[in-house]
Amino acid sequence: MIVRPFIPWPDKRLRTPAEDVTEITDAVRDIWADMVDAMIAMPGHGVGLAAPQIGVMLRLAVVDAAPDRSRRVLLANPEILSSDPEIVKGTEASPNLPGVSAEIARPKAVTVRFLNEQGVIDRRDFAGLEARSVQHQIDHLAGRMFFDNLGRVKRDMLLRKARKAT
Repeated sequence: MIVRPFIPWPDKRLRTPAEDVTEITDAVRDIWADMVDAMIAMPGHGVGLAAPQIGVMLRLAVVDAAPDRSRRVLLANPEILSSDPEIVKGTEASPNLPGVSAEIARPKAVTVRFLNEQGVIDRRDFAGLEARSVQHQIDHLAGRMFFDNLGRVKRDMLLRKARKAT
């Protein structure tokens, strides 16, 4: 198995909104399979991945926060329909910017509409780490990184630390 490489920050693709997927084809399924392989190969046991992170500019994401990888969800064109009013903080990082992480506040749970692997519009509730991961991936699909959710001072400190780490 050859794992697609993560594109490094500050590659402009990480700041570019991805294109909608018009239909689920074998090519899309192959990209999802590559994304799952890349997610599993992530240092620290990754729990999600968005296609732009490996240079594919399509609105595709994978999420699997289960320790045994038993809850894999493949999403095309994911969109948050509703969010829990309760906000929780959690540590987030990205293989595109290794060596740094930050505490990010996000809704505890979200309801997401997406195109599933059969090409059918689906809707699912995500909670806990799955909710955090799906929100993180949707940010990537919009050309946002996790540190964009920080204030300017914390974001600048994180990016300085990342530059020193490379």
